[in-house]
Amino acid sequence: MNDLLTDYKPESPLAEQLRPKTLDDIVGQYHLLGKGKPLRLAIESGKPHSMILWGPPGTGKTTLAQVMADTFNAEFISVSAVLSGIKDIRNAIEQAQLTLQQSGRHTILFVDEVHRFNKSQQDAFLPHVEQGLITFIGATTENPSFEVNNALLSRAQVYNLTPLTDDELRQIFNRATKITQNKHNFTEDARELTITFADGDARRMLNLFEQLMLAAEAGNTTHIDVDFVRNALSSNSRHFDKGGDAFYDQISALHKSVRGSSPDAALYWLCRMLDGGTDPLYIGRRLVRMAIEDIGIADPRALQITLNACETYERLGSPEGELALAQSALYLACAPKSNAAYMAYKKARSFIKQDKSRPVPLHLRNAPTRLMQKMGHGRNYRYAHDFPDAYVAGERYFPDDMPEVTFYQPTKHGLEIKILEKLNTLRNLDKAAKKSSADR
Repeated sequence: MNDLLTDYKPESPLAEQLRPKTLDDIVGQYHLLGKGKPLRLAIESGKPHSMILWGPPGTGKTTLAQVMADTFNAEFISVSAVLSGIKDIRNAIEQAQLTLQQSGRHTILFVDEVHRFNKSQQDAFLPHVEQGLITFIGATTENPSFEVNNALLSRAQVYNLTPLTDDELRQIFNRATKITQNKHNFTEDARELTITFADGDARRMLNLFEQLMLAAEAGNTTHIDVDFVRNALSSNSRHFDKGGDAFYDQISALHKSVRGSSPDAALYWLCRMLDGGTDPLYIGRRLVRMAIEDIGIADPRALQITLNACETYERLGSPEGELALAQSALYLACAPKSNAAYMAYKKARSFIKQDKSRPVPLHLRNAPTRLMQKMGHGRNYRYAHDFPDAYVAGERYFPDDMPEVTFYQPTKHGLEIKILEKLNTLRNLDKAAKKSSADR
């Protein structure tokens, strides 16, 4: 019995069975691996170099590292930053030294999820990379500009891997069908739906393929159609990288769609994010930012509508409250646009940051005590409501020694059209008051 258990070897997952063994077997990443492309040229040169492979899951980062190790006849050591620490790094380095001494073979050290290592852990690789003991290959789903130490980044070439296209996923799907000897009959629509669920991730698609095969065997059927796929697979199987680049890219797309007055695109990205499982209130907070930054005073109702949408979601939750967020996104996309308030705020903050601390003019100071009144606080202040149109022509509200500045420049959009007309009228009154004062 013990012998049977010792001899038993579980069948490897389909994704592992189909893992490419050579460069030509790899599907996708033509921009890096096509004829004359940078990574293929680097590999064909016969001289390995340290690199960072940056891309979403299932795009071939681990496969590329293994293929390079085989191509260069190098020892391949894999370390996961999720499970490993300094001790594991030290062990890997000792193994690389031993391999070099015993066989003269070079070592490729592959570090998966390298962004999860802290600074000291990343720094531990540096001397061994510089000495040439190892060729470092790091894999990350996060932007290496932010997640990888500059010292390590400067010693490694960054290659950006992209999600696989539907055509590329079809090639892998067909390979999976062949290796399983066409045991199950996928309809064309079922295949396309499986590819859609994979969302550019080859490993995910092969895992889904296996799930469908197991479900078909359990149901004693060989026919897999669209209904079977929908029933067998979770509806939330799409890829959504919460907190990663994909997440922020979609937020950026939503913001730019609103700013660009495209209600359909804004609704698309909002629903993509909701479908991926992002927090609806996070989307709400971003919509509030859009209402302030990109619409502003051109339509002050936009901010109130968006705040109401957030409050509505807090009361109703999902899915009912999501409709309020969708309504807000549509309103913002259709509203007149102005970043005049946003730009005015930035200009004022910048001016104050580099300017000296100027005293408040006496006529603008409060005078709650008799002493302050004797000191001249509030003297000669003219109350705006005592004047026509509640405006004191020629009055100055900046510090006495401060030059004339203009922070707020209304646009010719929405309510700001009227605001611009009013400010121009008031400025003309100021000019007339100054001229009259100069003539006296």
